[in-house]
Amino acid sequence: MYSKTLCKLSYGMYVVNSKKGDKLNGQIANTVFQVSAEPALIAVSIHKDNLTHEYIESSKVFTASILTVDAPMKLIGHFGFKSGRQIDKFKDIKYKLGRTGVPIVLECTTGYLEAKVVNMVDVGTHTLFIGKVFEAGLLSEKEVMTYDHYHNVKQGKAPKTAPTYVKEDYQTKDSKKERYLCKLCSYIYDPLQGDPDSGIKPGTAFKDLPDGWLCPICDAPKSEFILEH
Repeated sequence: MYSKTLCKLSYGMYVVNSKKGDKLNGQIANTVFQVSAEPALIAVSIHKDNLTHEYIESSKVFTASILTVDAPMKLIGHFGFKSGRQIDKFKDIKYKLGRTGVPIVLECTTGYLEAKVVNMVDVGTHTLFIGKVFEAGLLSEKEVMTYDHYHNVKQGKAPKTAPTYVKEDYQTKDSKKERYLCKLCSYIYDPLQGDPDSGIKPGTAFKDLPDGWLCPICDAPKSEFILEH
């Protein structure tokens, strides 16, 4: 199937941010890529339903923070599975404002880019924002997180508004492992993997998780999980 081949394309993990007036917002994106060297142009694909799309379209500026491999699932879930229409995405988040006043996430970030939109391409459900880079910075030499690492090591899924969303990812394939699916965000708890970010060691059965354990992506309680079957 073509979707399996598309999954072999390489992606990173980024927090893409923008502003509208004095309001700030950001989201997880895995489609940020360079399209030109001189001038330095980058492109990002954002779903039209996302608040970040509205902000970029309005302000014509955006930043992209490049996440490192040690970025916890809670950070990814905060920016990727929650809406800025309901919460302040930058409350309790370490960030700074760029030259245009757009936030740059500093937590678990190896570097960042700041760009001004020079073109917008309608690609159906998404808009491809092409921006000219006018500011960039390196913050660490840590290994960057790839989408493959997020998907296969951290057991993360793409939200339905992601360009790489694949419906089959949310369908169960092996009931013998007794993995548990979060009904709210489709995160899968795999006892073989545990939840190291929350101090849960590999090999911990779902029934042995502390009562106060929450989904590392959307903070759902254990009661919102169901057994894969």
